[in-house]
Amino acid sequence: MPRLATIDPATATGHAKEIFDGPLKGKHLNIFKGMANSPAALDAYLGMAGALSKGLLTKQEQEAIQLALGQSRGCDYCIAAHTMLGKGAGLTETQTIEARRGHVTDKKIDAVVKLALAIEEKRGHVSATDLANFKAAGFTDGHIAEVVAGHAIATYTNYFNHLNETTVDLPAFPKI
Repeated sequence: MPRLATIDPATATGHAKEIFDGPLKGKHLNIFKGMANSPAALDAYLGMAGALSKGLLTKQEQEAIQLALGQSRGCDYCIAAHTMLGKGAGLTETQTIEARRGHVTDKKIDAVVKLALAIEEKRGHVSATDLANFKAAGFTDGHIAEVVAGHAIATYTNYFNHLNETTVDLPAFPKI
């Protein structure tokens, strides 16, 4: 049971209602109903997610970051969400599991997952070797910046769901 109030999109008012009727029309997920306690917090999530959707990393690479970090932090809500979104972006179920385990057979996706997990493990103090390995997979400094941004949004959603104890309202995902 969530620890924060759940804002019902049907009875929301003010800016929360504008968000539910606008960018979140038809996407009334529990995470958003909890974040809507602060429309500014929900706007922060939507702004960052929207900006990253136009970035250099592919949707598959972005979802792999979220899966790896969600698994490493034990965020069942994010694992469920990004398993579904990852499959929608073209990841196979096997690749979603591989990303959660931290090793993907696709070399580019693997490099993204490895860098995201290195950032997590080393609190951002990654080595020159970590960066060289990432660039050797064909990535640029711009991609590095986006992996860091992906890490930041994962931190926000993972920690929000832990604090809120958000009820998972998404399809089940394979246990590993």
